[in-house]
Amino acid sequence: MPVWQWYRGISPKSRVLIGVGVMAYAGLGLFLSDKAEEKFGLVPTEKDKEDLRKAIPKITAVEKDDR
Repeated sequence: MPVWQWYRGISPKSRVLIGVGVMAYAGLGLFLSDKAEEKFGLVPTEKDKEDLRKAIPKITAVEKDDR
C-alpha cells in the first residue's frame, strides 16, 4: 500500500499528530545540531566566513542597449 493512500486513510486527528510530531522532530534536530557543532569544535572561524563570502558568485546588472 503506498504511503499516500495509508496517510489519507487514517483519521484527521492522527494526521495532525503525525504532522506536529514531524515538525517537532525537525525543530529539535535544528536545535541540537547547533549544540553538536559547538561540542565537536566545528564552529566556523572568521577566515572561513570570509572565504565563503569570496566564493559566492557576484551578480552584476548590465543595461540593455536598444539599437
